[in-house]
Amino acid sequence: MNTTINTGLLAFGMSGQVFHAPFIHAHPAFKLCAITERSKKQAHQYYPEIKSCDSVDEVINDPNIELIIVNTPNNTHCEYAVKALKAGKHVLVEKPCTSSLKETQELFQIAQENNREVFVYQNRRWDSDFQSVKDILVSGVLGKIVEVNIRFERYKTAIGPKVFKETPLPGSGLLFDLGPHLIDQVISVFGRPTNCYKSTACNREGSQVVDYAFLQLSYPENLKVNIHTSLLVAQPLPAFVVHGTNGSFIKERMDVQEAQLLAHMSPLDSEYGLEPEGQEGKLTLVSKDGIKTSEAVPSKRGEYMQIFEAVFQTLRNEKPFPISQEQILWQMELLEQ
Repeated sequence: MNTTINTGLLAFGMSGQVFHAPFIHAHPAFKLCAITERSKKQAHQYYPEIKSCDSVDEVINDPNIELIIVNTPNNTHCEYAVKALKAGKHVLVEKPCTSSLKETQELFQIAQENNREVFVYQNRRWDSDFQSVKDILVSGVLGKIVEVNIRFERYKTAIGPKVFKETPLPGSGLLFDLGPHLIDQVISVFGRPTNCYKSTACNREGSQVVDYAFLQLSYPENLKVNIHTSLLVAQPLPAFVVHGTNGSFIKERMDVQEAQLLAHMSPLDSEYGLEPEGQEGKLTLVSKDGIKTSEAVPSKRGEYMQIFEAVFQTLRNEKPFPISQEQILWQMELLEQ
């Protein structure tokens, strides 16, 4: 077997340029072979040996390619992933996996029938800020966790130019855009909730899609996990607030990977993924005699490369992929509930 994983990328917009191509190029086990570029042919500026294709079918049907990255509009994920699976390719598909639970179930079934792998790109498990929060949660330092609040908020009043995000197509709107990140982070720590309350709204003038969402996920022992996302928050609150019987932990959303990648920093750079000093999380504990103490908790390095390393380990060493199909099905249930 060829140890190199020849890879094709179905789009070269922001997702392709920032979240996929740099990692495929930097990881020694992968080779970025082909990219779909329908109009602007610019990939060769960064990857001189790349094959630029006019259609996704040309990339999918390339006999030299083993892995297809489906990073096209949400409502096309299932269609293109199924094409790739039936062409004998493994698939790494952007979030959301598909536009519905039914499509996701069918996709996983087709993968099984064709003896191929479907990986879902939930990169924000490897955000520096979330890794800090996860370490606190699993450490037990806060005692019994009673409430977790996770926010991903922006201020964008204008209706964006991307039709698939701003018109009522399957998988459109903020819930399907940022919701998969937040739900996946929660599921990766706490598993499947016992109950979900969800509220959504369209608040921007002229909006045709959800631009506000709140989910409260209930877990055993009265644990509540609250997820907030909105496009009308001019002054965001802390992204992560955790309360337990022993104290609290607060962490701002400070992962720098997206900004660094937009500035064309290599994932192999020594400064990649490191939060700036002064942005540590704040851990506050209360002793049994009521004395309160606080300390700054630095974050780990953010490492989106870990998702590509996990793909490699599954394809070449048969190790389980950390984002399981079961977890993705739970996510899809919550998104369309």
